[in-house]
Amino acid sequence: YAAWDITKGSKNVIVSIHDQGVDVDHEDLKDAMWVNEAELNGVTGVDDDGNGYKDDIYGFNFAANMGTVEAMYHGTHVAGTVGAVNNNGTGVSGVAGGSGSNDGVRIMTCQILGGTGWGNTPDSYVYAADMGSLISQNSWGYSEPYSYEQVVLDAIDYFIAEAGSYA
Repeated sequence: YAAWDITKGSKNVIVSIHDQGVDVDHEDLKDAMWVNEAELNGVTGVDDDGNGYKDDIYGFNFAANMGTVEAMYHGTHVAGTVGAVNNNGTGVSGVAGGSGSNDGVRIMTCQILGGTGWGNTPDSYVYAADMGSLISQNSWGYSEPYSYEQVVLDAIDYFIAEAGSYA
């Protein structure tokens, strides 16, 4: 509660969830979702904002290489922990879910797990940074300690360097 006296979140902060897909219609998350307005108001099947990803309205499904994100348990759970809308009398409260006045963080879903398996994890970090994410939430890992792919580490380094540099 002491932390919420300082801040409850900010709708100007976008948190990218690199995990399974987030349920964008979930009652505690639908009002917290980041929205790519160009794609929302664009033509289905067209890359309306010219970023190389078609129909990426709430983020992108890197596991299946499509704009439609598959609602999955773990991604939705993690997104709720971060930004479920607070004070709405429903479900749970997110750490940065705001005060109930549409003022919590925005959730960008970057599905890298689920459905067809692992997706293009490196591209998810570049996408998130380039689309305005300030924070990257990660609740996944490798099966062997100290084992990683250099391309993933390079993409994470890109995110760290570039997050917040793009509108």
